Amino acid sequence: MGMSNLTRLPEFILLGLSSRPEDQKPLFALFLIMYLVTLMGNLLIILAIRSDPQLQNPMHFFLSILSFADICYTTVIVPKMLVNFLSEKKTISYAECLVQMYFFLVFGNMDSYLLAAMAIDRYVAICNPLHYVTVMNHGHCMLLLAFSTAFSCLHSLLHVLLVNRLTFCASNVIHHFFCDVNPVLKLACSSTSVNEVVAMTEGLVSVMAPFVCIVISYLRILIVVLKIPSAAGKCKAFSTCSSHVTVVTLFYGSICCVYFQPLSSYTVKDRIVTVNYTVLTPMLNPFIYSLRNKGMKQGLEKLISRIKFQMNRLSTTNSNKIRGA
Repeated sequence: MGMSNLTRLPEFILLGLSSRPEDQKPLFALFLIMYLVTLMGNLLIILAIRSDPQLQNPMHFFLSILSFADICYTTVIVPKMLVNFLSEKKTISYAECLVQMYFFLVFGNMDSYLLAAMAIDRYVAICNPLHYVTVMNHGHCMLLLAFSTAFSCLHSLLHVLLVNRLTFCASNVIHHFFCDVNPVLKLACSSTSVNEVVAMTEGLVSVMAPFVCIVISYLRILIVVLKIPSAAGKCKAFSTCSSHVTVVTLFYGSICCVYFQPLSSYTVKDRIVTVNYTVLTPMLNPFIYSLRNKGMKQGLEKLISRIKFQMNRLSTTNSNKIRGA
């Protein structure tokens, strides 16, 4: 079904990362491992934060939500990728494509707003520590989360509705491994000028607003930290921000490479870069936060110790039952 006169194609073909048959199984194994590591790592982060009273603070609250969003983010994309790696018919229905696009945009935008909320938390903690408990109370944290979720849903709905109004009557082959906005727009026969204008205005603002918030927060933090007289004090202040800065750099660096360019310049290289923020960054986040965050590392150690204790206890109980029998 390379060509069609239909205005509403029943399905699309996802070309994927490679069309060579010999690449499919190695890619399947690679992305399956990355997906399982992502699920396990982010789930451990959530459980560690929820089970440790010392991690019940705004920064770790947002980190647990970020981990949940990352699990959802990759789950929207990777399972379909894995199926297509082993399938000769790499199709996705029109409705499935729009649903995937919607949730990809929802969780992607949630990530950026949660990163901004975490930057605000670091700014208040370092620049205004005496008012930290008042400013970053539970109610304010919930408001930030509610805004992030509501805006992400509305933003995503706008772009999906704009795609749904387009006519698709040419090739149905999407040169990507999921239904991203730009590759789908390139298949449209009708004018995509409205979509492009909205993407470069509302879309740009929705992505850049949290990024600007992050930059301003860290500029203020930098000014305050540079005024600390001791080198040890400066290192301690910077160490509380290092993991967050690393994640922000990975996330926004790849997004800027892919989306802040004209639709006509979208190439195969952008597919590879997309893997960075859709699969690689969610997988690396737990490692970055656990290795560079002392509190998080201790929380994970406690969680793993509790799991081991429960497993040993269960094993001992089963052994006693077998002996008794």
